[in-house]
Amino acid sequence: MPDLVDLAGRAVAVPLAALTRVRGAKPMHPRGALCSGVLHRTGPPRPWGIDWLDERRVDRVLVRFSRGAGLPGAWPDVLGLVVRLPGDGSGARPVDLLLSSTGRGRWTRRVPVLRRDAATAYGSIMSYRSVFGPVQLAALPEGSGVPTEPAPLAAAVAGRPLRFTLVAALEGGAWEPFARLRVGNPLRPLDPELHVDAVLHAPPGLRADGPLARFRRPAYAAARRVRAGAGLEPGSMVPNGSGG
Repeated sequence: MPDLVDLAGRAVAVPLAALTRVRGAKPMHPRGALCSGVLHRTGPPRPWGIDWLDERRVDRVLVRFSRGAGLPGAWPDVLGLVVRLPGDGSGARPVDLLLSSTGRGRWTRRVPVLRRDAATAYGSIMSYRSVFGPVQLAALPEGSGVPTEPAPLAAAVAGRPLRFTLVAALEGGAWEPFARLRVGNPLRPLDPELHVDAVLHAPPGLRADGPLARFRRPAYAAARRVRAGAGLEPGSMVPNGSGG
């Protein structure tokens, strides 16, 4: 029998799908800046036994910065950071990391925090399950003072690439670095629609889990149905929309 979180997720999926049809936009993170980036996965200091975290590889990625509620730029907001690793011709599916501005501490790393600076700590509020237990991911910035409004943010990143260290931790454990992310080159148009599914496209070896994953799953499924009805491929981008 579905629990209350599942029912809530299904209830939310209906208005989200209607909003997607009417506005071509999402009610959360309505405006953002999409940039290209490079993800250099170096692996953690000690192997985890999770291939995606242990793998050494360089990937070209898409990175979207956004303000969660779309409040005026002078106001703090819960900020969003999406990192998409596109699939390839070998049949590998995309990987979508969906992170939000959070605290850095053991007890605050899953707590959303209002920020005015895009160069802030972003964490995976949605938990992941692995064979070794719950895993959390985060992106920790180098530098500070980056605007959060899309156009000023894009100008700042174009002039000075923004860098993050990606880290992972078993639930409650210490962060361990496994990758470096360099973000630059804003796209034109600035915010084409980026179809993100952080549940279906979790990193290999990790499974999106917990109440937030169950809450998001019906909404993502509804969005996929809308895109299929419009003839859009999974992971496609179209101009003049808004991304995950």
